[in-house]
Amino acid sequence: MAEAIRKLPIGVQSFEVMRQEQFLYVDKTRYIYELAHTGRQYFLSRPRRFGKSLFLSTLKAYWQGRKELFEGLEIAELEKDSEGAFEPYPVFYFDFNGQDYQAAALEDVLDGMLSDWEKIYGCEKGGLLSDRFKRLLEAAREKTGKKCVVLVDEYDKPLLEVLENDELEEHNKAVFKGFFGTLKTYDEHLRFVFITGVTKFSKVSIFSDLNQLQDISMFEEYSGICGMTGEEICANFQPELQAMAAKRKMSEEKCLQKLARKYDGYHFFPGCQGVYNPFSVLNALSKKGFSDFWFSTGTPTFLVRRLKNMHFDVRQFAENTIYADAVNLSDYRADNPDIVPLLYQTGYLTIVGADSEEGPYILGFPNEEVRLGFLKSLFPEYAPTAVTGSGKDIFALRSHILAGDTEELKETFAALFASIPYTTKDAPFEHYFQTVVYLVFTLLGQYVHAEVHSSRGRADCVLETDKFVYIFEFKVDKSAREALEQIEEKGYAAPYGADERQLFKIGVNFDSESRSLSEWLVG
Repeated sequence: MAEAIRKLPIGVQSFEVMRQEQFLYVDKTRYIYELAHTGRQYFLSRPRRFGKSLFLSTLKAYWQGRKELFEGLEIAELEKDSEGAFEPYPVFYFDFNGQDYQAAALEDVLDGMLSDWEKIYGCEKGGLLSDRFKRLLEAAREKTGKKCVVLVDEYDKPLLEVLENDELEEHNKAVFKGFFGTLKTYDEHLRFVFITGVTKFSKVSIFSDLNQLQDISMFEEYSGICGMTGEEICANFQPELQAMAAKRKMSEEKCLQKLARKYDGYHFFPGCQGVYNPFSVLNALSKKGFSDFWFSTGTPTFLVRRLKNMHFDVRQFAENTIYADAVNLSDYRADNPDIVPLLYQTGYLTIVGADSEEGPYILGFPNEEVRLGFLKSLFPEYAPTAVTGSGKDIFALRSHILAGDTEELKETFAALFASIPYTTKDAPFEHYFQTVVYLVFTLLGQYVHAEVHSSRGRADCVLETDKFVYIFEFKVDKSAREALEQIEEKGYAAPYGADERQLFKIGVNFDSESRSLSEWLVG
């Protein structure tokens, strides 16, 4: 008998489709049991493409009483002796995915959803959106004799998509304030509420009015509610891991280690088990490769532009010197000058440590995909003409480094800095210089071994290839000779004394007045 085909659920967000069409499913149903039996109203924030929609679809099937879809899953055993297990309730499922809110009015989207339910429950269409929703809750309870379940998927999509349009953002917030305020006034008609999003916007009535809404985004016991843990990957995708390792000519252990470096590392509570990005893992297993799957589906243009405009010191990303407490991380205001909460909620930063369990938390990039993808997106903001084929891009620098051609390396660096557009509103030159040097050498680390330091007692940058070692020391408004002397005096080259590779000690000086590379000496 032929083996059953194993189907990876890439892009599958419907629990019904997942189960009926026999896609591989990582069982998260124990969380549904806990939520349904211990509380009533919840909010969950997770980055995009992290499994929120599938989890909400699973909740929908549970509250609709689709017991057959849960056969063989953990919740079936947990509910075995529960009174009223899988009893159906009227479910109102608001899905804000799949719309372009720059073009579509939020009111029209809500009107379409309400119209469908008004036909089901025999309600008249007319009046304010919030009044229509109230009538629906009343009618559903009267018709079924059951309280209602309200599920809201990606509530913040109509807000995130219009972040750079202040007028439209405020308008959509006002629409939400009027509409979902209904949930507070009609609490007696509600059995269960679950709202998901990427961000938790303050000043939106979902959160300012609904103080009974429990935010579980940073609860340790729910850290694995979306995404995948290493154990879940090994338990559910062993044949795919074996095939991927064979294709890449790696051991399974090495394959798992690379998957972890590339896609693991999300922590939603300090010290909790790491969570992998599920979208990237499934695509990696399907394609048997380690591409930037999650990052390629959305570029953080708004975020990188804001980072540049606020003169954010991007070297903090590597040094783990970004701090925040739980209150800051769980709330976001568009007018907040602190961009860190939004970087965390959108998945570009995660918790990498904490001074104590109460915080403050230490933030950093979760993994290689996010780190390199984010810095690649940031680089054009500082050097917009350093595109592929320009002769001053990362690939050109890599080529000269691999060839040991320090003269061409100098010319490329000089051209790169000469191409950076400065204005009188820009930050001091030293900020630009430090940022571009950090970005260049970090991105070079994809192809050669690279170390970028900012602490005293260590060289600014070290690059290693199979044939060469480069030690760089940079100065501003001093001299390249002074930079070389520092390499000698501090003994930066000492670790390579017995190394057979050719060693280049390079002192570089930048002139802040002309904003250019003025001196380059090779020792």
